[in-house]
Amino acid sequence: MTALQLGDRKIALDKDGYLADLNDWSPSVAEALAAQEELVLSDAHWEILQLLRAFYAEFQLSPATRPLIKYVAMRLGPEKGNSLNLNRLFKGTPAKLAAKLAGLPKPTNCL
Repeated sequence: MTALQLGDRKIALDKDGYLADLNDWSPSVAEALAAQEELVLSDAHWEILQLLRAFYAEFQLSPATRPLIKYVAMRLGPEKGNSLNLNRLFKGTPAKLAAKLAGLPKPTNCL
């Protein structure tokens, strides 16, 4: 198990870099995780991360890519809920990377 150093806090991560304790998530944790991925979070990223957190609160799971695209399209419209947009925002791995940055578990059917 690894850890994310955030100021004087050490936040436990699993072997894949996801939060070991989902309650450790905060916007500053998301920014630190994004920095590890060499990604700067824009308003477009935050919109998806907040939507993912709402999805998880409702369904208690992290969506794989297809359900994520459908959910984003349903909530934010087809111009944002499409694979091209989500792949551009999350470096070609939208379900995995967005879940990690949103402080959620790795989607179960993602390798």
